[in-house]
This record gives sequence, structure tokens and C-alpha cells, in this order.
Amino acid sequence: MKIVSQLAVSATLGMLPVLTFASGNTIKPNVVFIYADDIGYGDLSFNGAKTIHTPNVDLLASQGVRFTNMHSSAATCTPSRYALLTGEYAWRREGTGIAAGDAGSIIRPERFTLADVFKNAGYQTGVVGKWHLGLGDKTGTQNWNGHITPGPSDIGFDYSFILAATGDRVPCVYVENEHVINLDPKDLISVSYEKNFEGEPTGKLNPELLRMHPSHGHDMSIVNGISRIGFMKGGKSALWKDEEIADVITGKALAFIEQSKDKPFFLYFATQDAHVPRVPNPRFAGTSGMGPRGDALIEFDWSVGELMKTIKRLGLEKNTIIILSSDNGPVVDDGYKDQAVELLGNHKPAGDFRGGKYSSFEGGTRVPGILAWPGKVKPGVSDQLLCQVDLLATFAGLLKVKVPAGAAPDSRNHLTAWLNQNGKGREYLVLQNVINNLSIEDGKWKFIAPGKGEAMNAPTNTELGNLNQDQLYDLSKDRGEKINVAAQYPEVVERLKFKLAQIKGAK
Repeated sequence: MKIVSQLAVSATLGMLPVLTFASGNTIKPNVVFIYADDIGYGDLSFNGAKTIHTPNVDLLASQGVRFTNMHSSAATCTPSRYALLTGEYAWRREGTGIAAGDAGSIIRPERFTLADVFKNAGYQTGVVGKWHLGLGDKTGTQNWNGHITPGPSDIGFDYSFILAATGDRVPCVYVENEHVINLDPKDLISVSYEKNFEGEPTGKLNPELLRMHPSHGHDMSIVNGISRIGFMKGGKSALWKDEEIADVITGKALAFIEQSKDKPFFLYFATQDAHVPRVPNPRFAGTSGMGPRGDALIEFDWSVGELMKTIKRLGLEKNTIIILSSDNGPVVDDGYKDQAVELLGNHKPAGDFRGGKYSSFEGGTRVPGILAWPGKVKPGVSDQLLCQVDLLATFAGLLKVKVPAGAAPDSRNHLTAWLNQNGKGREYLVLQNVINNLSIEDGKWKFIAPGKGEAMNAPTNTELGNLNQDQLYDLSKDRGEKINVAAQYPEVVERLKFKLAQIKGAK
């Protein structure tokens, strides 16, 4: 059973001069968390991108604090989302790697989550967009044609409208409140990640049926002229149209805000942009000059603008916190021939950081970060070391919600840092790459522990940071992690090694 009791406000709140708290009362701002997908530090113009222009995200950044040292917890999607919602580093638990489309629920119903924090504080809670945390009890046993349980409602969300997994994996359907929508009972869904269904075409065997061809992998069942990972048959009336995903999920997010406007609400809005397959709406196609990936960034900016306009129209702007970040760093060719590499030009998706999605280098986890709360948070720039894993404890502190013993073991309350009140960020942060090799940093130094695995992911052309020797980088002087100074600073290496072992051993 989840513990739902609430205690007195954290002493941290007394350190916030910009906020006024009536005695015995708790401030309850609405909270919208916008989670981009595969969008890197350098992909948005507020962080210096010159080729891509994202005016709505720029406006949000100008209204709040822009974080220059914000991190996802991992360099891939599922573990970052797991850590965000549970407050636990994903590398502590098996089964939290990149989830298959038919994975069972990775966050089990007994877990206390970020959504529970808000629900226990009296909020209406909703999740809209990409899920990729599994559904149902066990892998491969879901009833896609009925109530898919456990699901988001079992971990604190009152409302859910989600992609069953992610855009490049079957089943390619929307799931609203744990039921596939628009399903014809005469055309039921079957899913397999082991073998194809008789008579069903695949990208590998039937390339003539494709409008977008895979560059590596992604050659199984064909949906909307695009081959995916996994096999699926049936459910034709329920299939999404890729070019409509942004419109559909943005519309559902706006509807949730409209319906929840009279009470505090928490919206976790997880976009599909710019994850593969990249199929932006025709009104965005060609607008970036960089192909579908660039166009998807423009589409993402549109979604952000629609949320901002709706919040302003409803008169909720001054009582709504908007946080924007990304689940991991960028990747250019992630499995489809969409000209992302050929049309990249001078654009640097990770900015001046090394690596990208999948990597131990900074490009893998250092992501865009904004928090805006007009009239409450002073606009500006913060270089404090922050991580999404801390949102659970931070909002629990703000809302006076008791975190049960044993829950969110890695989440820390850094409220003053998040609200730009001269507070300190993390002392240490542990991060993971695609094969769970770990690194630790303290804001200045970064130590990448020796680990096996390839140094380069050849299909995506990404440096992974895997090396069977110590790596140490001085991020204050070498943001690009070009010079390994482990031999020059053995005392720093030993300090960070010891701290990493200590954190790994903590329960």
C-alpha cells in the first residue's frame, strides 16, 4: 500500500524570500512538465542554435530560469523516465533498460511516484504523450483489446492518453485511460516481439511498400508505410497517423488543462518530437531546411506555444509552473533514412558537448532545462548541477507531501536551486549510458568509470564513452571532454571513485 499522509512544510520553504506562505497553508501552483524526446542541448535556439529557431521555447526561457547544467538521469529514454517518476536511479533495478513495445509495467503499482506527490496534495494528475514504461502485468501478456492493467492510473495518474510504447515500436495505437481507442472489435490487435504473423508484410521483405526506409533495424511490421520494431496485426482502425501525433497529443494536453483549470493540476506532457520515425505534420514539413528532424524541432516549438497560449488565455499564467527538459541527448541517424545527417549542416544538436544519446559523455545527459513561474521565479541563468531525478523530492517539499520511507532513494529536495533562489544544486550526480556504464560528476569534475563495450556506436555515429580505464574531465575548463586528465589528478579520481562506490552501495 502507498502511504498518503502529509506532514508539515519542509524547513526549506522558509528560505524562499520571493514566496509568501500564509500560516498553515500550502501554495499549490499548477505544474506542467514538458518532456522533449531526443532533443539535445544545442537543438533549441535559446541555447544558441543558429540554424533552428524556436521562438516559443525562447519566450518560455525568457520568462524563467534557464539551466545550463540540467541532466536527465540516463542517456536513453526508458531509464530517464523511470528515474523521473520514481526518484530512483534506473541502474539500481534490472528491467529498466529501453523497453520493448510489449513490456510489462516497469513501475509497479506499489511504487510511490511523482504523480502520487501531486495526487496526495489534492491535484488532478494527467499524462499525455509518449509513455515507454511498459503496460500490463508481464511482458507479452497484455490484452490490447481490453483494459490494459496495470497502467498509469495505478501509479498516480487520474487521466492518461499515451502512445503504447514509442513511435518506432508496435503497437502503433493510442491508449486512453488504459484502453486502445478507435478499436474495431471485429479486427482485434495481436502483438509479438518474437515472430511475425503469417501473411503480414515487413520492411525487410517488402521494401516496395515503404515510404520511409530503415537505415538500421526498424525493418519489421509496416504501419503507415513505415516499418517498425516488433510485429503486429489487426487494429487497423486504431492505428495512429504519424504526421498527426503532435496535433493529437497537444490537443489532448490542452483539453486536460481546460478540464482541470478550476483545481490544481499536474500535467506530464511527453512529446514524440524528435524521436524516430520523424514525420512532422505537412504544415511543418520543409520549414527548417534540415529535413524531418529539423522540422520536428519546429513542431515541438509549436506544441510548447500552444500550451503557453492556453495557460495564458485561461488566466493561469501566474499560478502555473512550466518546466521544459528532454529525456536524453540528441541522435541524428537513429534508424531511418530521413536525410538528418545529410542536411545537418553546421547545426550541433548537443551544442559544444561530446557524445549524444546512448553516451557517457555530457551530450548524453546534459539537456535543455527551463523553469518558468511568472512573478514567483526570477528570470535568469543558473549553472547549478541539477537532475530530473530530484523533481519528486523537490515538489514533495514544496507541497508538504510526506515521501514514504524507502521511496525515491536518490531524489533530493533542491527547491531553492530549481526556483533560482541562490540555492545549491547537487553535490554529486551519477549517470548511466546505454549499457549501464556509470559516471559521476560534481559540477567541476567528471569521472567515467572503466567499462566494457564499444567506444563508438557505429549505426548512430555516437561516441559512447566506454573505455577500460579511468577517465577524468575538468568540465570547468573542458566542456567538450577532450582531455582525459586522470593521470594528472589521481586524488580527484580516488575521491570520485570512492563516492561512486558509496552511492552504488546505498540502499
